[in-house]
Amino acid sequence: MPHKLLPVVSDHLLHMPDWEANEHSSVAVGSQRWYSWLGEEQNTSFSFRNDLGTFTVRRERKRHGWYWYIYRKSGGKLRKAYLGKAEELTLERLSLGATTLVAQRERSDDQDDGLRSAGEQAILEHTDPPSESQQSEPALTIIPLAQPESIIRYTLPAPLTPLVGRKPEVATVCQLLRQAQVRLLVLTGPGGIGKTRVALQVATDLQQDFPAGVCFVSLAEVRDPALITPTIAHALGLRETTRTSLVDQLKAVLRSQSLLLLLDNFEQVVKAAPLLPDLLAACPHLKVLVSSRARLHVRGEHEWEVPSLALPDPKQLPDSGVLSQCDAVALFLQCAWALQPDFQVTALSTRIIAEICVRLEGIPLAIELAAARIKQLSPQELLARLEQRLPVLTSGPQDAPARQQTLRNTLTWSYSLLNSWEQRLLRQLSVFVGGSTLQAAEAICATLGNGVDAGQVSVFDGMASLIDKSLLYQAQREEEEPRFGMLEMTREYGQEMLARCEEVEEARQAHALYYLALAERAAHTWEGPQHTLWVGRLERDHDNLRAAMQWSLEQEMGEHRLEKALRFGAALRSFWQVRGYFREGRIFLERVLAQSEGGEISLRAQALNDAVLLAVSQGDHTWGEARCQENLERYQALGDGSAVAHTLYLLGWLAVLKGDLATAQARLSESLALFQEGNDTGCILVSLFWMGVGLTYQGEYRRARAVFEQTLALQRERGNKRGIAWSLFHLAWVRFLAQSDLIPGDSLLAEAGALFKEIGDTWGIAECSQLLGRLALHQRDAVAAYTLLEQSLMRFREIGNQRGIARSLSQMGEVAVMRQDWARARLLYTESLTQAQEVGDQFQIAACLEGVAGAVATGEASLANVLWAAQLWGTAEGLQETMGAPLPPVERAASQERITTARSFIGKRIFSAYWAQGRTMTPEQALAAQGKAAILSQRPAESPAISFKSAGANLPGLSAREVEVLHWVALGLTDAQVAEQLVISPRTVTSHLSSIYNKLGVTSRAAATRKALDLRLV
Repeated sequence: MPHKLLPVVSDHLLHMPDWEANEHSSVAVGSQRWYSWLGEEQNTSFSFRNDLGTFTVRRERKRHGWYWYIYRKSGGKLRKAYLGKAEELTLERLSLGATTLVAQRERSDDQDDGLRSAGEQAILEHTDPPSESQQSEPALTIIPLAQPESIIRYTLPAPLTPLVGRKPEVATVCQLLRQAQVRLLVLTGPGGIGKTRVALQVATDLQQDFPAGVCFVSLAEVRDPALITPTIAHALGLRETTRTSLVDQLKAVLRSQSLLLLLDNFEQVVKAAPLLPDLLAACPHLKVLVSSRARLHVRGEHEWEVPSLALPDPKQLPDSGVLSQCDAVALFLQCAWALQPDFQVTALSTRIIAEICVRLEGIPLAIELAAARIKQLSPQELLARLEQRLPVLTSGPQDAPARQQTLRNTLTWSYSLLNSWEQRLLRQLSVFVGGSTLQAAEAICATLGNGVDAGQVSVFDGMASLIDKSLLYQAQREEEEPRFGMLEMTREYGQEMLARCEEVEEARQAHALYYLALAERAAHTWEGPQHTLWVGRLERDHDNLRAAMQWSLEQEMGEHRLEKALRFGAALRSFWQVRGYFREGRIFLERVLAQSEGGEISLRAQALNDAVLLAVSQGDHTWGEARCQENLERYQALGDGSAVAHTLYLLGWLAVLKGDLATAQARLSESLALFQEGNDTGCILVSLFWMGVGLTYQGEYRRARAVFEQTLALQRERGNKRGIAWSLFHLAWVRFLAQSDLIPGDSLLAEAGALFKEIGDTWGIAECSQLLGRLALHQRDAVAAYTLLEQSLMRFREIGNQRGIARSLSQMGEVAVMRQDWARARLLYTESLTQAQEVGDQFQIAACLEGVAGAVATGEASLANVLWAAQLWGTAEGLQETMGAPLPPVERAASQERITTARSFIGKRIFSAYWAQGRTMTPEQALAAQGKAAILSQRPAESPAISFKSAGANLPGLSAREVEVLHWVALGLTDAQVAEQLVISPRTVTSHLSSIYNKLGVTSRAAATRKALDLRLV
């Protein structure tokens, strides 16, 4: 039978082989399981291994019980040392027993330098259990140069409030510290982020993992790095002697201890950091957990950044019950209830508190300070005041460290730990909004001057130092340039310091000029292959651009006043259009124009044209046309042919959108000729493009297709992705409307959509979704159609494009018709019509009139509804003829089917008469005619009056009154309305109807109506 291996104690763990399962299990030395194992009768021996070698530990029976001894054979002799009872067997005692056995051979009688511990001396003097008189004494402790109390479990500070959230963070840090290779872990983060609370919870959770416990060392009041060693020694219960250095004493004490040393607030004594790897090298079972606002930059350091508390998504806030479970909101509520136990939480207040927490970026200290104001301010008032955070967040507990009593004190503490150059750099970087690239930071700091000799310290090194000190952070997405930013509270403090040092204006000017140059560089790339790259770059710096534009509006520089603002407008117009920022761009340009009267004429005219383009994109045609006419006169007076061409192009574009297609072609042809004279290829393509759009509306599909194929080829040559995408889209649109090549049209849309997504063109993405929805509708796929149209509607609403909103709603109405959900269809058409009327979209107004007509005539058929539908169809036809925009082939079949069904319901003669009436009506008049056509006009005006008496003669058995009742019922009136017309009671009408049904042999109003139509009672 093979010899079974003994259990082994190594690296503070007891490793026990399980022979049946063929595996090992481990127990921490010093834990409750360890002492239970020692007390089990079958466990009589184990091996102990450390740096000194391998030893055997055995339990032996003596007079008064069982005792443990440690053995080692050395120099031909078996050496033995007494350890004590099971409850006294710690890792420290095992290590010291091993040291004693090794020392027995090497030590001479007179070799005692005073460093031997009391515990070591006890082991040398006792190779047997204590006598009976000694057993009442406590077991000897074995810590060098320490008082007997020093091996007791160290006490951790007890928090006065429970830790809110942080379970994932605590679990992660615990897991890291349980890894053998992680012996020095530094928790970093800005002031107030909660490093100490996380560290204390980690220490609490890990106490059983370290037999010697966890020793907490507060460094909050320590400023001198030289005092770190005495502070740690004092926390460990050591007394300083003159015989050896305090560092050596620490090593001697900690060498054999499995201990977690928690050092809190290390940032102000970071120069003492080299002590930590020195201790760790000498003490193999020691681990160190540090909380610090700054990295230590020493060997073996592992950094873990403490994040902000979990925040809700401000764009998609859940219900109040879920919100209150969010860590940041839960902390606010805990603090508020502590101060005001009757604080009422409602759905509204919970959402406002969530917004407060988002505004405070999930920083626990900031949230606690904000909640402290809840007795004086309602959540709404508190949120409003947090536009400026630092003046509000000032009510911390008086017993807290001064740096934590206000948010400003916390930031001042961090700021004071910087050298003068780092302080200047922090101030300069606070001018950025939403972060910056390294290139931008270097450029602005170079403009402002960094305050040190060239080459002595780089901006990059300074930013790296601020990152290490948790005042700056770096963020990088895949395939994007790294960006550097700071928490808004830090930035606000930096701006305060910027103002205090009277550096604000200089910094804002440097910032604005840098971003103006950036915008103008981007403007030169819009029609090239780098379009996508620059759109993304401007989007990432959108907040910086906004801040720079605001500065440009505030300048007063004589005759050049607002020149930079006008240049910003010219450079960013395409960006605003691509990204759907129509309102933002227009507001800025209108402010510039209002403030720049008397400024440079050509720049103002350009700004006016750009404002028109953005206004028309929003659907404000009236304002746009008036400004265009104003601009045309100005340019013609200046003799600026290029500017005249641009303005004529805009007027042509406006005419297309208004449905004035003849004027549109004339204006666009004029602009095209002028652009060709100036050999302006880009503008030639734009004019051609909108001529193609006009031709499409006119039903000139072959000519339109040829135009779009031409623009597509030229845009491909230029590498203009946006131009390629729009040409592809309109080529697909023409093919769809002409009801030709639907599948190739689908492939064109796929390519266009991919390009729009690549360049981030929200407008183009919405248009593609809408046309794909129409394709799905044409293929009778109602589910796919509705999904795509809903997506397009969401994006059009996102950018405020009312024309797009109207078209999406109308097509969703078509889906409802396919599903025979007539009420929903009519609702969607009506909503679409409202949007179309607001922007004067004549094409869509005509489409909506047709949609409503089809819905009421097919799904809500009555004589009154069919008569009204005929009027609506007539009005739509009149509009289309006025515009010269016939119904496209793809829509004709469905439209004709609905019209034929309605015509058959009331007969061709009456239907045609009401259709003709509708052609003379405006859309408003046709819509107002609902229910009035049948009531107010018994017949079309040219028809002779009905003789109920003669009609009754043709209906044997019906009285004259019954003929009258049948007449009004056929016109779609209810019983109550018929009673009102004939001045009789509704009950009498019901009685007459029952008689009529019996005499005519019918069972419904619809059948009775059919009889009335046949007999020309209506």
